[in-house]
Amino acid sequence: MTKNILNIGIPSKGRLRKDVLNIFKKNKLNLISERGERDLLGSIKQFKNIKILYLHAREIIERLGDGSLDIGFSGFDLLKESEINTQKKIYVLNRYDFGKATLVVAIPDPWIDVQTVADLEEIAFEFKDKKKKRLRVATKYPNLTREFLFSKGVTQFKLIDSLGATEAYPFTGSSEIITDITSTGETLKANNLRILKDGEILRSEACMMISKSSNNKMGLKKIVKLLSKN
Repeated sequence: MTKNILNIGIPSKGRLRKDVLNIFKKNKLNLISERGERDLLGSIKQFKNIKILYLHAREIIERLGDGSLDIGFSGFDLLKESEINTQKKIYVLNRYDFGKATLVVAIPDPWIDVQTVADLEEIAFEFKDKKKKRLRVATKYPNLTREFLFSKGVTQFKLIDSLGATEAYPFTGSSEIITDITSTGETLKANNLRILKDGEILRSEACMMISKSSNNKMGLKKIVKLLSKN
């Protein structure tokens, strides 16, 4: 990484990208990309020393952790899902009013006797004793899910990495329950899933973060101040 270049990570797709781009637009910072929206590299017209990188929101967290990004925009959920050593290398500077969502534990509607995590614990032991297998939990958030369930006394489960639409897993025989990020809960309902009454794991929103290794880098405070204007 060039010493005097500031690298800023912006989500490469989705609603989060649009909302982050609006921050730049609102603060009259003109982003330039030679090949338009599909370009993975860009710059800011007013700042020759700033490089924009359009990356997956999860990768932005990793790159902030290893110092190859100086500033990044991503979700708080993805920061908290990352390894502790990565989290320790990142400052959260701003939390925004967009990208709001909640990571929750959701179960199939027909499980009428399961309302709370305590009920889930009983089911997990039943699976172990009667079916000789562990309750399977499909998720894209294994670290947060494991930590939450352990904290609630649920230990007899197996995590299944979700590679697509997590809400479909219980109905394809891939898992019994899921944890998933949701903004309204409507997608879960549409897929015959129900959030446990005490199944909220984490509330999230979009954040501006900086790598701690970049804290004293030339020009960083100036651009952060501009991006922080309301």
